[in-house]
Amino acid sequence: MATDAPSAQATPDRAGYRIRAAVEADGEDLRRLIAASIRGLGAPDYTPRQIEAALTGAFGVDTQLIADGTYFVVVAPTDELVACGGFSFRATLFGSDTASVRDARRLDPTREAARIRAFFVHPAHARRGLGAWLLEISETAARAHGFTAFELMATLPGTRLYRTRGYVGETVLDHPLPGGERIRFVPMRKADAAG
Repeated sequence: MATDAPSAQATPDRAGYRIRAAVEADGEDLRRLIAASIRGLGAPDYTPRQIEAALTGAFGVDTQLIADGTYFVVVAPTDELVACGGFSFRATLFGSDTASVRDARRLDPTREAARIRAFFVHPAHARRGLGAWLLEISETAARAHGFTAFELMATLPGTRLYRTRGYVGETVLDHPLPGGERIRFVPMRKADAAG
């Protein structure tokens, strides 16, 4: 079921940008965006080897999100995709199509949290409020599906955005990657007052 991105007012930081639902044809552009984002913005927190290993499964395109209509892209005035992110009503918490553990089971919004998934911003467009804008759109869309709580697996650089938006979580997990590498993530959660 496709979900249209709710409309959002443009702000000075977002002037000229627009959000739309991701489509299958965005796949290659999304792969380039995700790689550029983690290589640029993840460099202070992760080694190049961790980043490259993570791009083989932990980071990447999850076509289930696109098929479900719950993944969004920010398009720059140049028509380039410069940020992406969304939510899922399925049990998989993180990872791309090539991740080893996936669970397509539909979540029960009355007792389970929506998954906030796969947020990436191109370094040349960082710190303009695009990630926060996508997060707002994703939470609003998840609420329209009945969810009142949200969970995610944050990258170390991503924790900065999520904490400012009310997500909590301090436990750091070491996730195994190909080639014996490991990468640190932080599981985080947020609930509406009734959630």
